[in-house]
Amino acid sequence: MIVELLIFIFSTLSVYILYGYYKNNQDFEEKGVKYLPGVPIFGNTAGSTLGRHHMFFDYQNVYKAFPVESYVGYVDGMAPTILLRDPSVIKLITVKDFDHFADHRPLSSDDLFSESLVMMKGDRWRDMRSTLSPAFTGSKMRQMVPFMNETSNNIVQYLRETEGQNIDATFLIHCYTNDVIASTIFGVQVNTLKDPSNYFYKAGQKLVASSFSKKLSFFLVLTFPFLAKYFPFFPKEATDYFKDLVLKTMEHREKNNIQRPDMIQMLMEAAKGTLKDQPHDKLDDVGFATTQEADVKPKGKLRQWDYETLAAQAFLFFFGGFDSSAAVIVMAIHELALNPGAQETLHEEVKKHHEQHGEMTYEGVQNMPYLDCVVNETLRKWTPGVAMNRVCVKLYVLPPPREGGKPVKVKPGDNIYSVVSALHWDEQYYPEPEKFKPERFSDENKHKIQPFTFIPFGVGPRNCIASRFAILELKVLLYHLVLHFEVQKCEKTSDPLRLGPRDFNVQAVGGTWVKFKSRK
Repeated sequence: MIVELLIFIFSTLSVYILYGYYKNNQDFEEKGVKYLPGVPIFGNTAGSTLGRHHMFFDYQNVYKAFPVESYVGYVDGMAPTILLRDPSVIKLITVKDFDHFADHRPLSSDDLFSESLVMMKGDRWRDMRSTLSPAFTGSKMRQMVPFMNETSNNIVQYLRETEGQNIDATFLIHCYTNDVIASTIFGVQVNTLKDPSNYFYKAGQKLVASSFSKKLSFFLVLTFPFLAKYFPFFPKEATDYFKDLVLKTMEHREKNNIQRPDMIQMLMEAAKGTLKDQPHDKLDDVGFATTQEADVKPKGKLRQWDYETLAAQAFLFFFGGFDSSAAVIVMAIHELALNPGAQETLHEEVKKHHEQHGEMTYEGVQNMPYLDCVVNETLRKWTPGVAMNRVCVKLYVLPPPREGGKPVKVKPGDNIYSVVSALHWDEQYYPEPEKFKPERFSDENKHKIQPFTFIPFGVGPRNCIASRFAILELKVLLYHLVLHFEVQKCEKTSDPLRLGPRDFNVQAVGGTWVKFKSRK
């Protein structure tokens, strides 16, 4: 009886998988959308799902297969998806007709993550975005720079003590982003380089650790969304720790009337509706990549949020600030080690600024053009968000995918991807995309960059709300590192830099190992 049941389940599942595979292909054929067939159950994601390469290459393969199409078909597991190639169509989806594509694709059933800004939908997302927006203005971010300087100085001290050794940049930078996030968001003072066993860091490591079980969970949830509640993406022990930390910190501050210029304080003010709204000013931008805040307003009265929902936002800021930001900084360090000419140009600018102004400030971040070029080129080449996803919420008609083609209807629930990494590596927009050339973003050249082809923090109303914070976190540390050290290759440095098969963020094959030689 058991054998017969297993045979029935296997047969039914096989029929379902094959039916989905052929149905996806047939749908693309009927719509006149070009596609690569992929393979059953994996679609176009077999390479990354099976650990052969990074998902960057899955998108790249489909993107490059049809160079004259405005958009193409892409199958993510078993989910048919429209993959956008044309910047003008990306503008339609993300800005002009945003109301038709206001939601993200659900990725997890974890209580904290599903309640975060990035996963909220409809009016709840709009209300939360409006609530949090004042926390990320230039005036608020200016208060974070001293915390970043303090943590950067800890990094410098550690590197002086370990000079001459091969350094695992990934560990080093995770210590930095962990301590910055701990201080600026949670109000917790830690020095992970001296105490790598602190639970704040250990919980963060559990959140971002890559494993086969996590890959399998992610794949199953994308392929069979109804399984989400059975396959949480984050370890419950770690999410419970962050939730408990935020709630207890808020309770302690409320009880003892404690105020501190960090994100917890801003979230507490948001819960009371007392977080003052200040206009976003172009003069507050901290670099070319800074996203522009859209005019997102609540449709009714300002919603009051409970502390548990706000704890989910603090968790989101940790997750993004700890791992995604670290990945970009690590790749910047790797590129500087491989490109000593660019590093020396940056050092000259940093040295000059330090001689004139001393410690890094918010205004200093704004007035170092070559540092901005280095950051932008790193974000172009190694953007951690390789694709932006949107879900259709109202029937929409896409323009024809090519001259002579027919318009394509997109129904509510259909998925749309903008492939950020493929755009950033398209020779049409960035000649010799594999080369690290910060000068692409110089004042003399950046006007050549076509709109909607450089979008490392997304674009439109659902862009990354924390782009200023992320850019500051990156620039402040690079300033301190290049001021005090020459970043050098060692025998373990991969050259040329090749992307490893990690699922989510970008990393070099074998990691990033370098030496830091003190500048006397």
